[in-house]
Amino acid sequence: MSAGEIHVVNHPAHASFILKEVPIGIGFHWEQKEDQEFQGELNIIRDGNNLTAINIIPVEDYLTSVISSEMRATSSIELLKAHAVISRSWLLAQQEKASRGERYASVTETPEESVRWYDREDHTLFDVCADDHCQRYQGITRASTPEVKEAVESTFGEVLFYDGKVCDTRFSKCCGGATERFENCWEPVPHPYLTSVADPFCHTDDPQVLRQVLNPYDLETRDFYRWTVEYDRETLSELVRRKSGWDFGTITGLVPVERGASGRIFRLKVVGSKQSRIIGKELFIRNVLSETHLYSSAFEVTKEPDKFILNGKGWGHGVGLCQIGAAVMAEKGYTYTEILSHYFPAANRKKAY
Repeated sequence: MSAGEIHVVNHPAHASFILKEVPIGIGFHWEQKEDQEFQGELNIIRDGNNLTAINIIPVEDYLTSVISSEMRATSSIELLKAHAVISRSWLLAQQEKASRGERYASVTETPEESVRWYDREDHTLFDVCADDHCQRYQGITRASTPEVKEAVESTFGEVLFYDGKVCDTRFSKCCGGATERFENCWEPVPHPYLTSVADPFCHTDDPQVLRQVLNPYDLETRDFYRWTVEYDRETLSELVRRKSGWDFGTITGLVPVERGASGRIFRLKVVGSKQSRIIGKELFIRNVLSETHLYSSAFEVTKEPDKFILNGKGWGHGVGLCQIGAAVMAEKGYTYTEILSHYFPAANRKKAY
């Protein structure tokens, strides 16, 4: 154990510990703090002036928490199974990428353009974080159910494969009618299993379905399938200056330069009285144009004499599985294998262990 590191092992195995005021939804509009309870081992590492708490836990126990944290533990069994497979696949894919030393520059700056994207490579002290940046993992804070345990146990070791590698599976809350290609949001590497597919399932206001996917703090979010945000010119100019760090002067235009197949903008030209600059990718665009984050970057811009109107669709990056669409599919009787085939059509299901 290195200097400045504390390692705690819980005995007996079912003992637990509580971390107070853990931030969740960091940087998003639902950000808040809550006390969280965990099992397994605990590392506390001094990182500069900060303390980092690292929970060491078996993969399958981790998944039991993830699918109870990302959704409700009372979700339909087929939805829970589908999420267990993709959450397991994503985790193993990140570990494999790290072991191969695969890294891509996540920031590209030129005098005319700034491109930034955010992925798990931001983490160096641990495999994955516990928040929306990676996958929600809230220990045993969220009550589990027999259905969650069945979903994890019945798919034990099951992952999605493509071309001999575990798939880097992704998911978002609501794709808005079509999913997005991987390379438009993250690494500049096309994945045939993360292409764009039409999704006729994700438009619902059925409270029974939405409660399967949305935890109580998520349910505070409304009208995410189609949404509108308005800014007067002065407010938008000040917001963009503060959030981007560049003084554009008075914003005179927001011009989509390049869109993905779902309509999400991943290169946007911001035009101002002092300068113009292209920004991307989608999460950076969402961050610059909101106090927290826009629901998505799939929006159309209407410019009026004194204001800008953004009419958008979807909630999240839109890559991979659409959680609300998958919930609707499960409610309609689709199996978890059919759900996976819909959102990851080129992938194959196999046992990794």
